[in-house]
Amino acid sequence: MKKLRHYIDLSDKDRELLAELEERETAFTARKEIYTGGDDNDAIYVVKEGWLHSSTVLIDGRRQIVKIHHPGDIIGFPDIAYEHVTTNLVAAEDCVLCPFQKSALVEIFRNSTKITSLFFALALRDQCVLIDNIRVFSRMSSRERLSWFLLDLISRLRVTNPDLGDMMRLPLTQAEIGDAISLSNVYVSRAFTALTRYGFLERVDGKVRLTNERKMRELVDFVDRYREMDTSWFDASASKVKRA
Repeated sequence: MKKLRHYIDLSDKDRELLAELEERETAFTARKEIYTGGDDNDAIYVVKEGWLHSSTVLIDGRRQIVKIHHPGDIIGFPDIAYEHVTTNLVAAEDCVLCPFQKSALVEIFRNSTKITSLFFALALRDQCVLIDNIRVFSRMSSRERLSWFLLDLISRLRVTNPDLGDMMRLPLTQAEIGDAISLSNVYVSRAFTALTRYGFLERVDGKVRLTNERKMRELVDFVDRYREMDTSWFDASASKVKRA
């Protein structure tokens, strides 16, 4: 609810509908695989606590992480059209998920134009993010890829944590970061070292501080896709564009 309120005002009825999606909770321990590609697609999940990642595995066993999930995210939208899930979902740390059936979305679609419009807009925004990722991971250096990855993470986290500042937890292993930005452990390590040497970041006790975010953004021509969206085309009562 906190994430959606960043973009639109929610009525009491909207909050009721969303609360129903989070009625059940299931806890998972770190490194637990919640589902594997090909499993029955029997639930969608709201992330209540912890970080997770979705991935695919190549024929030679290499893993490609395609999405990092944070609290407030909904996992499973891309698979709604299919009877089986298309990725593997793993907990990066201890986490709590709220599972709900796909059919629960029908109640929202029937009763809230605002939330339905926002879900649609968020899905299309993710297509723009995918285009950004293709550009980054096919054309940029290891240092640039890591910069983009960190900027993207902190921008997403600020949606539900507006006072986050320049430091964030990073509960991902070096291997997981490498699998997310298509680099080996060695290149991830070198990229962290280079960005630290250039004064772009610091690492302290599992956290990362972006010490020169402006320069880092300039390095990769970063565009924040999360801070604001155009909601003016929603139902008139929903129109609210968040700005800095």
